[in-house]
This record gives sequence, structure tokens and C-alpha cells, in this order.
Amino acid sequence: MLVDLTHPFESGMVTYPGLPAPEVTDYLSWEASHGRYAPGTEFQIGRLTMVANTGTYLDAPAHRFREGADLATVPLERVADLPGVVVDATGGGAAIGDEALAGRDLGGRAVLVRTGWDRHWRTPRYGGPDAPHLTRAAAERLVRSRVALVGIDALNVDDGGDGERPVHTVLLAAGIPVLEHLTGLDRLPPDGFRLHCAPVPVRGMGTFPVRAYAVVG
Repeated sequence: MLVDLTHPFESGMVTYPGLPAPEVTDYLSWEASHGRYAPGTEFQIGRLTMVANTGTYLDAPAHRFREGADLATVPLERVADLPGVVVDATGGGAAIGDEALAGRDLGGRAVLVRTGWDRHWRTPRYGGPDAPHLTRAAAERLVRSRVALVGIDALNVDDGGDGERPVHTVLLAAGIPVLEHLTGLDRLPPDGFRLHCAPVPVRGMGTFPVRAYAVVG
């Protein structure tokens, strides 16, 4: 079974407060293509204008560190066909500490933190101060556990009010990609699935949208 974990990408949608929404337009419309091809044959070519942090996206180390691996050099085995585990953090407060990770076999896995915050997607509360996030201690435990990737179904793995961004710093320094703005984690089992979330391999960029999905069973 395939489970889509990606928010639909739409023109005008706001992902992160303060960042511009994408514009999805025609470069060549169906109608305008009629003069280029044989009668009855038509094509559409779209144009997309956006910032990289739009929709469900992956952060590579180059998002935080100038010399870090960019989207083109992150190893494919870090973002595709990963054994996954869901950490249920729906019952706690905004700050998700390392205790939420206790007793789990996390090594080599994509750790997806389920907060349920995706229910607020595209509402004012989604980017509010009470949005759930990981703590530095949780990030340090994830690094010690040698996880492959960390994802969350919320605005940010970090507290949006903390300009030091300790979780991004700790994880990306260790070469662990970060996957943000997931959705549908409630449809996954606690483990026993494979995660795929490979971005376009753009040189010189550290963030880009992905089609994240899980293969269950």
C-alpha cells in the first residue's frame, strides 16, 4: 500500500509565514499551442515561480551550512527506500523532548514525528507560537541514535521563536536531512514501512519540495 505524506501544491498557498506563495501559471497554454502543432494536437507547458521552502520539502545540510551537501550531493540512500518509524507526539505540549524517543530502535531509520499539527495546514494557527517542535536534546539523541532522516508534520522541527535553530543545526551538521510539513502520518503504522522523499538534485540549493510517500506492507 502506498501512503501519500505530501500536501498538495497549489498556486497562492502559504507554507511558512512571511515567505511568498508560489505562482503556478502557463508558459504555453493549451489554446496557445494550437498554432504550433497539427490540428487536434495540443500541449500545455507550465511555469512555476516560488521560494524553495514551499509545500512539503526536504532540508539538506547546505540549507544551514555553506559547505554542507546540497540537493545534488545528498546521498540517494538518505532520502529513498528508508526503513521508517513513527514517533507519536500527539499527547504532549509544543516542545517535544528526547523522552518521546526513548525505547525505540531508531538507528538507520527515517524518524517521522507525528504531532497532528497538519490539521491546521493553511490556517493562521499552523504558523502560530504554539506549533509543536523538537528540542535540542531530542535532536542530540537522534544524532546519537544515528538516524537516517528526521521528519515532522508541522511548521518546523525548531521552535520558530528561537533564532539559533538548534535542531536544524544539530541534525544537518550530522548530515541528517530534515523533512518538514508532512501530512497523513496517522495513516502509517508505528514501523514496518519504507519512506521515499527524493528532491530534484539542484546544485547550489539546500531545500526543495518533494513527493514524500510511504510503502506499507
